[in-house]
Amino acid sequence: MLDNQSFIPLLLSVLAGLSTVIGAFIVFFSKSENKKLITFSLAFSAGVMITISFTDLFPMAETTLSKYHGKPTGIFFSLIFLIIGAFIAMLIDFFIPEQDKHVNSSKSSDSKLYRVGFVSMIALMLHNFPEGIATFVSAYENTTLGIYIAIAIALHNIPEGIAIAMPIYYSTGSKLKAFKYTFYSGIAEPLGAFIAFLFLKPFINDIILSVIFAIVAGIMLYISFAELIPASRKYGYHKTYVFSVFLGICIIPISHIWT
Repeated sequence: MLDNQSFIPLLLSVLAGLSTVIGAFIVFFSKSENKKLITFSLAFSAGVMITISFTDLFPMAETTLSKYHGKPTGIFFSLIFLIIGAFIAMLIDFFIPEQDKHVNSSKSSDSKLYRVGFVSMIALMLHNFPEGIATFVSAYENTTLGIYIAIAIALHNIPEGIAIAMPIYYSTGSKLKAFKYTFYSGIAEPLGAFIAFLFLKPFINDIILSVIFAIVAGIMLYISFAELIPASRKYGYHKTYVFSVFLGICIIPISHIWT
């Protein structure tokens, strides 16, 4: 039965998660072959993912694990789960087929860009799912805290949406696909909250969430350094690339003003 105590956390998770699609709307205001904008979007998204990993996800994991197991052990296991996350991302990367080497360079470039968008979607789905659980649990215990968390998540979900929408749009030319893939990523957040509501309320604890966050941090760092940054550099706009990574790094701390 859905009571008021559960309804508000679920609603907050839906609103926070679906804010991701706002990032997709940038495709409606851009030209189809604006490679400088592709550079900006990919580099900006890399900066966002790197910062989320190092200022949000990993510190939360390390702090909580250290609280229960002592600082040296907490740091050690946080790093282990971070590495496990990077390894998972490598496996995802490995099983996504590469473009046939005999196709022309334009199609090959489009394929690589599509691959970046697809891998980013998977990484951000994995990120948003436990984030939905965390939002639900926080709001279930403390509605005010849940609202603050949902606002912060919504703010940093917008550039995450750009990370998916831009490469998908520029590789396929389809605004619908860009929007759809971004929606898939965003819906993972309320899905995580709904599963928490149905099954996980008795079992969720700080340690489980910390392990999930450390793993997701590893996944996002791998995607940033192995996919997004190399893809953004290849277009030759060096100053745009540097500025965009730096801007992406700054935007998440700014979102913390409202938390």
